[in-house]
Amino acid sequence: MQNRDDDIRRVHRVLDDLRLESLVDVHTHFMPHSVLAKVWNYFDSVDDRLGTAWPIEYRVDEDERTDLLRRYRVGTFTSLLYPHKPGMAEWLNGWAAEFADRTPDCVRTATFHPEPDAARYVRAAVEDGVGVMKCHVQVGDYDVHDPLLDDVWGAIQDADVPVVIHCGHGPHAGRFTGIEPIRELVARHPQLVLVIAHAGLPDYVQFAQLAAENPNVYLDTTMVGTGFMNRIAPLPAEYPRLVAGLSHKIVFGSDFPNIPYSYSHQIQALESWSLGAQWMRDVLHDTPRRLLQAVRNS
Repeated sequence: MQNRDDDIRRVHRVLDDLRLESLVDVHTHFMPHSVLAKVWNYFDSVDDRLGTAWPIEYRVDEDERTDLLRRYRVGTFTSLLYPHKPGMAEWLNGWAAEFADRTPDCVRTATFHPEPDAARYVRAAVEDGVGVMKCHVQVGDYDVHDPLLDDVWGAIQDADVPVVIHCGHGPHAGRFTGIEPIRELVARHPQLVLVIAHAGLPDYVQFAQLAAENPNVYLDTTMVGTGFMNRIAPLPAEYPRLVAGLSHKIVFGSDFPNIPYSYSHQIQALESWSLGAQWMRDVLHDTPRRLLQAVRNS
């Protein structure tokens, strides 16, 4: 497809200009087909809630999706997946482990839900070499302070595994989303490594301050500053200035394949902040590589 080839070339030009061999994308989704189909059905119906359609740009089969990431020169990616109810997480973790076994450029990924055996299967995932955890507060509809998660957070913190956590109110709020529960979680578990998905949108400024003030809190760039998301949760004009000194705390994320625009658009949005080549190298590669490599080398 010519347009997709052009988009791939745009990404390559950016990487070549930055003298980077590859990208590290901490926020990509691979799931069992039946689960991903339900996720896509959800996005197909969000126009009533968001006031805009959300067409899936990369609605292709699994092999083509992994091939596309490699063509975009994504050297490391994740298989973020998440349960919407109890009883799903351990099964999802088993699938993700198998996917990582057959996909060496994918970081071993796992998830959890507040349930009596959560600590057991999270510890099993840690022993199996998990490199990143996924927590989706809005979809899972749970409080991060649920007592059933106390030992889960402890196990993840002890293993020094980063958690990509969707906890902000965007693109629409849940019962337990927002910054205050996360402030309390950081206070309770200061060594817990949290990667705030979507930079906590729409509360960009508050989450940026949280990252600046806490050494183990990071932000991911997923959908931040894109034309699509600026229609839903506009980025404050002062935001680039606030994150200019945080390239060591910001990691690249795309939300591939569930994005309503081409892959290069996220990178172009970051470029538009004019924060310099070193900032871009840090965010697109060096910072996420260090974050994930720390787990692999532990």
